[in-house]
Formats: sequence, structure tokens, C-alpha cells
Amino acid sequence: MSPSAKKLRLGPLPGTQTVKLTFSCPTGLKADLDRYAALHAQIYGEAVDAATLIPHMLEAFMAGDRGFRRSSSSSTRRNEKAASV
Repeated sequence: MSPSAKKLRLGPLPGTQTVKLTFSCPTGLKADLDRYAALHAQIYGEAVDAATLIPHMLEAFMAGDRGFRRSSSSSTRRNEKAASV
């Protein structure tokens, strides 16, 4: 692994089940995603395209969002409490 490997937040990709989702993005963002995919492939030695990386990037973003985690955990507690009544 090269020294650049520590600079990418997104590590090697796990195998997962998927659901197809289509979205539009600005051309500049698409170019950045393609550059990220190329760097990811260079570091981890496995060719990957931007469309494959996007779900993992979104998952990492959501996992790092404290407000979302707090909201999710409080709604989970409410659902568990309602189920036990």
C-alpha cells in the first residue's frame, strides 16, 4: 500500500447487496468522483468505477454525521419502546 493510502477516507470495499438508484450530479462532481475512483484503484489494486464508490461514500458520510446518528438512535429507542408496550 502506498503512502497515499492513509489519505483516503474510503478503504477497501466490502461485498454488499445492492438496490439500483439513479441520480444526476454536476459535471465537476462526476469528474471528481472519477478521479477518486482512479486513485482508489491505484491504492487498493482493484479497478472500481465512481458508481460503485458512491454508495460506500454516502454510507461513510451518514455514519460520520452525529446529528443523523442521534436522530436515528432516538427514533430506534422510540420504536423499541412502542413495540414493548
